[in-house]
Amino acid sequence: MANSAPPTTDDGRYERQPFHFTDRITADGRDGWPAEPGRYRIVVSRACPWASRTLVTRRLMGLEDAISVAVTDPIQDDRSWRFTLDPGDVDPVLGIAFLADAYHKADPTYDGGISVPAVVDVPTGAVVTNDVFQVTLDLATEWRAFAREGAPDLYPEALRSEIDEVNARLYRDLNAAVYEAGFATTQAAYEDAYTRVFACLDWLEERLAGQRFMVGDTITEADIRLFTTLVRFDAVYHGHFKCNRNKITEMPVVWAYLRDLFQTPGFGDTVDLDHIKRHYYQVHANINPTQIVPAGPDLSGLTRPHGRESLGGRPFGDGTPPGPAPAAEVIAQQL
Repeated sequence: MANSAPPTTDDGRYERQPFHFTDRITADGRDGWPAEPGRYRIVVSRACPWASRTLVTRRLMGLEDAISVAVTDPIQDDRSWRFTLDPGDVDPVLGIAFLADAYHKADPTYDGGISVPAVVDVPTGAVVTNDVFQVTLDLATEWRAFAREGAPDLYPEALRSEIDEVNARLYRDLNAAVYEAGFATTQAAYEDAYTRVFACLDWLEERLAGQRFMVGDTITEADIRLFTTLVRFDAVYHGHFKCNRNKITEMPVVWAYLRDLFQTPGFGDTVDLDHIKRHYYQVHANINPTQIVPAGPDLSGLTRPHGRESLGGRPFGDGTPPGPAPAAEVIAQQL
């Protein structure tokens, strides 16, 4: 079990480590890594919101045949992410038991954290990138030549500055702030993060009251980044991370927005609530020393009508919804 406490500063603030591997996989291969179907494998945990963004983006773009996915066990041990869901506890494509092996293949001297998502070059077995922010943007743009017919434009050029601005606030005051609240070791650090989380949610309640999606009238990168945090909020962040002013189900606008996205192909069908809950409550033993996984909350409401069609918008723009998930990637319904 990975029971070590996350890194914090002297004043008790949780501090995320910078990304070590930041090469990009691009259409022209300018970093030495050209986009090539079958060459790369994305290693994810379905428990991790950062990794879940890649699963949503890959599904929306229809890149399942171009880039394979390896799913780790949601429970880490002291060597971090492991492939114990696969036969023989070894990833069948990479031939390794731990994601750390791919990190050390890329840099034998690396001694930092082992994070997901990580994109691995299959021929060499080495990590190319663990830059969670750039990976999804590149899947949406640099891989378009291999995307499905009807794939949406998730990062439209005309809206990029607004998307980037929105994403910066979402990261600072929600995506990262829930972790800063949960891992804080002083009251002041916790309360600062808590305040920012709910100020951001109040902003979202107001912003989304008059528009169906975060930026423009279609789904974009901003919605993907927001969704993976919102869908974990009531199950994990409200109690486990002490972000407990209210639940998402108690915020009418944001709750309807979350239901809208959850019911959109490519979003809810990538969510594994079992992996999510077991990871947070059993791995963060410094927060939950008994490692008991709560039975609730009841999230069956995610499948109920949301009514946000009345706001207009075209989820996929001029494109089309993705087809069903590949049989090997279907997640059993848990609501």
